Amino acid sequence: MLYCLGAALIVIIALLIKLHLIHTTAEEISAAVKDIRAQGSNRLITVSSRDRHMRALAASLNDELREMSALRRKYEQGDMELKNAITGVSHDLRTPLTAIAGYIDLLERETDPVKQARYFSIIKNRTEALGELGEELLDYSVSASHEQRLDIRPMAVNRALEESLACFYQAFSGRGIVPEISIPEEPVVCYAEAQALARVLGNVLSNAAKYSDGDLFVSLTPSGEIEIENSASALDSVQTEKLFDRFYTVENARGSTGLGLSIARTLTERMGGKIEAQYLEGRLHILIKLKKETK
Repeated sequence: MLYCLGAALIVIIALLIKLHLIHTTAEEISAAVKDIRAQGSNRLITVSSRDRHMRALAASLNDELREMSALRRKYEQGDMELKNAITGVSHDLRTPLTAIAGYIDLLERETDPVKQARYFSIIKNRTEALGELGEELLDYSVSASHEQRLDIRPMAVNRALEESLACFYQAFSGRGIVPEISIPEEPVVCYAEAQALARVLGNVLSNAAKYSDGDLFVSLTPSGEIEIENSASALDSVQTEKLFDRFYTVENARGSTGLGLSIARTLTERMGGKIEAQYLEGRLHILIKLKKETK
């Protein structure tokens, strides 16, 4: 009888100790969570208890804290990008508007028909620049919105690439660029959306027209990889890494809003593909990898 009572007492004491340890660990976890939230730190929860359930709880909470930390960094980065974007757009809007207002003032006081015609031409160019900026902002918002579904289906990339190159014939000729083109004769079928792919190719080729030192090589492989390569002394490896960032512009880019390649990346990824840029030995390489149709 006494043996049974002694054993029961030992069990009760052990349970009370364990309960106390669990209670202490719970307080440690609660205090740690409050401290992490108050300080906004990235540290994780540590517990002194060896109880596997409490350690599992701490591990689970740490997983949530890691996710919250990642979301916070993403939010802070997005907030900074938004502020930079607003600053960039404000500057892009203010510059042509200021010019337009100035030339309108000159136009009102000018009586020379030749100067009036020149002022009209400048005002027209600045107005067109504003229109292009507005269109690119709209295009970016549309491309980034997943509410508008893309009609992705198998299509021959050969024809789309040839049509895009034909559209830029005048732009390349104006800069003395004669593209070297390598496109397979047999259809290269990939998953894409016709208008989205045309926009991707157009934006990348437009970028080539801006940065090329006078040459351009365009190739399409049977596996559905499009490479657009040109010498680009105005760039370097650091700038190349930022080419797909929203509103990033290279200092000497003519009339660039910094949205073209960002739109190209967004649309390519939405079609299940990938786009990347490299700067090797003074040459810019942009590689577009489309999702290949499997037979």
